[in-house]
Amino acid sequence: MNVITVHPYTASNKQEWDAFVAASNNGTMFHMQQFLDYHPEGRWNWRHLMFRDGQKLVAVLPGGINKEGAFWSPTGASYGSICTMDASFELTLAVVDAFIEYCRSVGIHDAYLIPAPLIYTLNYSQHHEYAMLYRKADFELHYISHAIDLKHGRDFFAHFSVSARRNINRILRNKRICIRESDDYETFHRILVENKAKHDAKPTHTLEELLRLRELMPEKLRLTMVYHDDIPIAGSLLFLPNSKVALCFYNMLLYEYEHLHPVYLIMYETCQWAVERGFEWVDIGVSQDTKSDNPMTPSIHLINFKERFDSRGILRSTYHLHTR
Repeated sequence: MNVITVHPYTASNKQEWDAFVAASNNGTMFHMQQFLDYHPEGRWNWRHLMFRDGQKLVAVLPGGINKEGAFWSPTGASYGSICTMDASFELTLAVVDAFIEYCRSVGIHDAYLIPAPLIYTLNYSQHHEYAMLYRKADFELHYISHAIDLKHGRDFFAHFSVSARRNINRILRNKRICIRESDDYETFHRILVENKAKHDAKPTHTLEELLRLRELMPEKLRLTMVYHDDIPIAGSLLFLPNSKVALCFYNMLLYEYEHLHPVYLIMYETCQWAVERGFEWVDIGVSQDTKSDNPMTPSIHLINFKERFDSRGILRSTYHLHTR
């Protein structure tokens, strides 16, 4: 193996970068320049990096520099960190070492990397995580996410809780309620904003940004809406980060229809759709108490709800490398 060299990304590398991520072992849509292009120019101080063994591209690392001068990956996305093929530990460690040396050479003293959880890895491997820990990384934060293992295939429904199955069966018998794919992002986002306001929060994306993402990566987004007497009352926006995991990025509802339990129908239909298309997991997102002063505080109520759908706790960890 040659010495690993580090090269700043330029727009001329876009095709090579995205093709590498698409073929990688642990890459997601959030690693792709095609995704990151939804951000307006100048929003972030990008510092995307490419790693080569001789002329061969062996890793990419999307990221940026924050106001304190620290490197963050992801920047402007959900998951980041080093993306490789199904790499050996020796190569992975060499890439981590090359990144540390690059940071030292340009005066970056701290780097924060948030890899996608293990379930996103096509061939399970934690070489990257161990290599960072071996080089004395510590943890900035851990979040608890929940994901539904689709290992039961079409029998997934039998593993939902009794109360979840009862609610879903009641909804399926109700001819006034239906769920279908939609392209009505305007209505979805309007309800989403209203939904988030109930929790003193705002959506991650503006309507314009969602429409831009739909334009850039239409095959990576799936919008469904629940209707009661043809009135939209709830919805879900799936991101499809890779061939293994479908991510429920947004679930929302109009609270005056909460008694109809439309989110139960969303979870049922999402799992059914994902099973039919060969996905192995449905990621239903982090389960933190956003009103707590401690960002790691779990929302027990939310976790109890998610566990009704046979979900499992999955760690989303931020690794902190001291690069001085």
